[in-house]
This record gives sequence, structure tokens and C-alpha cells, in this order.
Amino acid sequence: MTEKPDGIALARAFFARVWGAPHDLDAIDELMTPDYCLHNAGATIMGRDRFKAWVGEMQAQIGEPTNEHLDLFMDETGEKVVSRWITRAVNKGLFGTAPDGRAIDYTGISIWRVRDGRLAECWVERSALELRGRLIAD
Repeated sequence: MTEKPDGIALARAFFARVWGAPHDLDAIDELMTPDYCLHNAGATIMGRDRFKAWVGEMQAQIGEPTNEHLDLFMDETGEKVVSRWITRAVNKGLFGTAPDGRAIDYTGISIWRVRDGRLAECWVERSALELRGRLIAD
């Protein structure tokens, strides 16, 4: 019997190390496969280097982020991990808005595929449209 990869531990480490302070982008090399693929808002980001750049751009637009897994579970094969989460941060110019330091929050669901003991692919749905509407309306 082969041991299942601990996708839940990978998801927790990703949120804590990459999105949490001090934003260790090099942890992506450890946690993700070289061909990591993110499907997000109609766009696909291929490869760890492009993913690191995308994360860096996002982190430049939000400050002091905290992330909380509201639900986190893995399928019986260990190949899929799902997290329903909330991010709380301050606005540093998200969506091209003025970097006014307002408190922001948004929710999302991430579905990761695990391969070779690392996160290999992710599909993300988040409440970005609703957050954008709140930022522009205020």
C-alpha cells in the first residue's frame, strides 16, 4: 500500500508560508511542482516562476493579509484537496483603486491537484467581483 500525500499539510503550508508574513515566495519551489498551473478568473498561469510573479503582484496590492481555512478536506485518493477560505487584508491598490489602506476581505474556494508530494494544479473561485464593487462604490 502506498502512502497518500498529505495535501492538507501542503495547503496549510502554502497559506501560512506564501500568503502569510513574511511572504516566502521561495516556499513555492518546495510546495509546488515545476509545472504548477493556476486557473484563476479565466486566466491560466503556467509554471512556478510565472506563479511567483503573479503572487508577488497580488501581494503588492494587498497589505497585512491573513488567511483562514473555513473548510479544508482531501479526497480519499489524496490527489485532490479543497479549501473554502477567507482572506482579510488592507487595500494597497487592488483592482487599480487608490491604495487607501481600507480593510478588505474576500472569500474563495481552491481545489488543488496533488502530484509527487507537491501541489501541481489549482482552480480558484473567489469573490473578487463583489470586492471590486465595494472598493469602487465607497
